[in-house]
Amino acid sequence: MITTTNLLQMKKTGQKITMLTAYDYSIASILDEAKVDVILVGDSLGMVMLGYKDTIPVTMDEMVHHAKAVVRACNHALIIADMPFLSYKVEIRDAVYNAGRLIKEGGAAGVKVEGGAEIIDIVSAIIKADIPVMGHIGLTPQAVNQMGGYKVQGKDSKTAQKIFYDAQCLADTGVSGLVLECIPCKLAEEITHTLPNTPTIGIGAGPHCDGQVLVSHDLLGLYNRKPPRFVRKYADLTSIITTAVEKFSKDVKEQNFPDLKESYE
Repeated sequence: MITTTNLLQMKKTGQKITMLTAYDYSIASILDEAKVDVILVGDSLGMVMLGYKDTIPVTMDEMVHHAKAVVRACNHALIIADMPFLSYKVEIRDAVYNAGRLIKEGGAAGVKVEGGAEIIDIVSAIIKADIPVMGHIGLTPQAVNQMGGYKVQGKDSKTAQKIFYDAQCLADTGVSGLVLECIPCKLAEEITHTLPNTPTIGIGAGPHCDGQVLVSHDLLGLYNRKPPRFVRKYADLTSIITTAVEKFSKDVKEQNFPDLKESYE
């Protein structure tokens, strides 16, 4: 079973970390069998599973529900669950309680939060409650309305320095890892090399991070949207599923399914 300690060991030995999202038992069991290191129960489930336009409407109850399903499937991967919008940036007491729900009820081994220096007190309080925390800086989807859309962050000196400072602040609190999303690869490389005790996981942050994460539905071609530039689609399961369903419908309408071998006497 992968632990947060293993992630740090992997960074120190130069072994890259693999991380993918899962939201249900079936996909999680496949990822776990394939020996993915970290499975993220992402609030991206709001878009790919629930049909929301972004991650903001996702609730704590929804996160706990999906985390429980993923945990039931896994014997190998480290399970990290996203803390949804307004579950932690309100009161420290609420943040610790909600993080605890994802561990105690959801069964996750850690939580992920979006934000930098402005949430250090919150991150520290959650860690003091013996809950591992993974940070997330750069493009933070929960702040999409404030950022004016899904845009690359840290392209100029001022914003790059802010992201670097955020990374240092989070590392100082003792986070178990740091997701770097949609930032220039040179900035991601500098952060990765500057923080010897904090594994970095990139998504749209270039090849120099300690690991990489993608939304599984993007990787598998299961989500009907134009994928971001950083996505590499390894399969087109939408086409495969569509073909299978069309064949099933055709066989039923033409009375070719079921046949006698698929029936009981």
